[in-house]
Amino acid sequence: MRRTAAARPLTGTALAVALAGPAVVVAVALTSPAYANSGGTLEVYPATVTPGTRVTVNTTACGSGGTAAGDASAVGAGAFVLAPGTHKEVAVGQFRVPPGAQPGTYEIVARCDGNADARQVTGDLVVTLTSTRPPVQPPVQPRGSVKTGVGGALGPDPVQTTAGVAALAVAAVGGTWLLHRRARGDRF
Repeated sequence: MRRTAAARPLTGTALAVALAGPAVVVAVALTSPAYANSGGTLEVYPATVTPGTRVTVNTTACGSGGTAAGDASAVGAGAFVLAPGTHKEVAVGQFRVPPGAQPGTYEIVARCDGNADARQVTGDLVVTLTSTRPPVQPPVQPRGSVKTGVGGALGPDPVQTTAGVAALAVAAVGGTWLLHRRARGDRF
């Protein structure tokens, strides 16, 4: 059963998330009128997805250590479980949006287990065919010499490199000449 957010009036908390990039704004309705006073919300992350994406939902409505039964059948993902996460007051669950999901807004429901009032919270999931995430940039290839402090004292300038090589050559020739004279027994 597909239920779009436009088919029901939205009240309660609405979260607007501004994403980096070309001024894209995503609005997520977190509660419906029937459950606005239920003591919590169902947060859906990411709120806008493409088919095949893994979605995480969480809520504090079930209390500390509480669990919930999740229902994502509106989008075709079926039932899932929300269990206490790293923070015991938050119940967390995941499901995968089917690869054949159609674009639209879908209502995701979680019913708390063990509560006398059977608390229920809802959140909306928007399915699109194009990703709202910025494209992944290829890694930047390094250029130039590595600044390690060892070698390369003259730098990449060819004139300085030539001058350094010439100075070393003169020193080598002079040292060889002095050693040759010493071996022959010549005095200065």
